[in-house]
Amino acid sequence: MRTRVQAALLLFVVIAVAAFAVPLLLFTASDRTQQLVLARSADLDRFAALMDQAAATGDTSAVTAEARRYTALYGEPLVVTDTRRRTVVQTGGMRAADPAVARLLDAALRNQTEHPSGALRPWSRGYRMFAEPAGTGTRVSGAVVLRASVGTAADEITRRWAAVLAGAALVAVACAVLARAATGWVVSPLRRLDRAVGQLAAGLPPEQTRAGGPPELRQLAIGFNRMARTVTAALEQQRRLVADTSHQMRNPMAALRLRVDALHTHLAPTGERTYTGVTTELDRLETLLDDLLALATAEHRAGELTVTDGSGVHCDAAAVAADRYRLWEPVAERAGARLTLTSAAPPVPAACTDRELAQIADILLDNAIKYAGEGAAISLDCSGASGAAVLTVTDDGPGLGIDELALATTRFWRSGRQRENRTAGTGLGLAIAEQLLSGRAGRLELTAARPRGLRARALVPRAVAGGVGGSGGSGGAGGTGDAR
Repeated sequence: MRTRVQAALLLFVVIAVAAFAVPLLLFTASDRTQQLVLARSADLDRFAALMDQAAATGDTSAVTAEARRYTALYGEPLVVTDTRRRTVVQTGGMRAADPAVARLLDAALRNQTEHPSGALRPWSRGYRMFAEPAGTGTRVSGAVVLRASVGTAADEITRRWAAVLAGAALVAVACAVLARAATGWVVSPLRRLDRAVGQLAAGLPPEQTRAGGPPELRQLAIGFNRMARTVTAALEQQRRLVADTSHQMRNPMAALRLRVDALHTHLAPTGERTYTGVTTELDRLETLLDDLLALATAEHRAGELTVTDGSGVHCDAAAVAADRYRLWEPVAERAGARLTLTSAAPPVPAACTDRELAQIADILLDNAIKYAGEGAAISLDCSGASGAAVLTVTDDGPGLGIDELALATTRFWRSGRQRENRTAGTGLGLAIAEQLLSGRAGRLELTAARPRGLRARALVPRAVAGGVGGSGGSGGAGGTGDAR
C-alpha cells in the first residue's frame, strides 16, 4: 500500500514540477532567442543607416570599414548592396550571389524585413539569416543581410536549462522525501494493524497495535485493541475449554472403564449384551476425546503457521509413505483389505514435518480401511507434481456421493450409510487432516474413484532445494477416525 500511495504522490509531484519547469524552459529559450534577434536587429539598423548615408553622399567607405570591423570582431559575415544589387561590401566569405543571400536581398529591396522564426534550443547549431532594407519610409536605398551564429545563444540556453532542471530535480527530491515521510506516517499504523488482524484471524493473540498516524487511525487502533482483547479472550476460553474438557475427562473415563471391566466377571449371561454395548460406547467416547484434542491442536498449529515463517521445514514424503505402509499393511490385512504402495523412486521433498505428513496419511488410510469394507483394494501413492508433494489414498469401496463429498470435511459429519451400519468413527478425521494441510498452505481433495470408490489426495507444497531429512520424527501419529 505504501508503494502505491508513494507512486501516486510522486506522479503528482512529477506532473506539478513538469507543469512549472516546462513553461519556464520554453520561456527561457524564447527570451534568449528574442535577445539575439533584438541585438542583431540593432546591428542591422546601424548598417542600414550607414548604407542610406552612403547612398546619399556616394561615399561607401564608412559602411565598408564598419562592416569589416564588425566581422573581424564578432565573426559574423554580412553583405550590403545598393538598390541595383551592386555589392557595396561582403565579408566573411558570404557572397551576394549565394541563393539564400540573393533571396533575402530581393526581399529587403522590396522593403521587407526578414528575421528568423522559431525559438532556439540547447541543441541548435549553425546560423540564422537576417535581412533589412536601407532607407527611410518607403524609399529603399539598399539592402543589408547578416548571418548570425547561434552557438553562443544556444550555450547560454543550455546553462539556463541546466539550472532550471537542477532546481526542478531538487524540488522533486524534496517532495519525494516529504511524500515518503508522509506515507510512512499514514501507512505504518495500517501495516501494524494488518499484521495484528492476520494474527487475530489465525486465532493467535495479536500484538497490541501502537496508536499513531492521523487521529482517525489512532482511534481505529484503540478500537481494534479493545476488540482484539475481547475476541482473543473468547477464543482462548473456547480453545482451553475443548482442550481441558478432553484432557480432564480422560481420568474419569479410565476409572469408569476399570469399574466396568471389574463388573464383567460378576455379570449374568443375560447382561453380556448390555456390557458389550457399554464398552463400545466407552471406546467411542475415548476416540472422540482423542480426536477433539487432536483437532484443537491442529487448529492452533494451523493458526500459528499462517502468521509465522514455516520455511526450512521439510521431509521426504516418499519415505513417510513407505513407513506408513509398513505400519498399516497388517491392519488392512486383518480387516480383510489389500493395501499396496506406489511411491516415487527419488525423494519427494514436502514442506512440512514428517510427523504432520504421517498423521495425515494415518487419517486417510484409517478411513479407507474402515469404510471401504472387506475385500477392498486400497492403494497408497506418493508422487511429486505441479510444485507439490502428493499423497493419494484410493479405495474401491462404496465411496461418497457428490453431495456427500462437499460435506466430508465438516466436523462430526458422517454419511447416513455409516450411521446405519454403526461403523465406528467420530467425523473429525478429515477435518483434522484439512487443518494440518491448510497450515502448510496445502489442501485436501476428495473425488470419486473410477469405477467406484473414493480418492483422497493430500497436496503439500514441495520444499525448496536442499536436504529432505526428517523434521519432527515420523513416530506413530496414530490413526484418527473420520466421517464418510
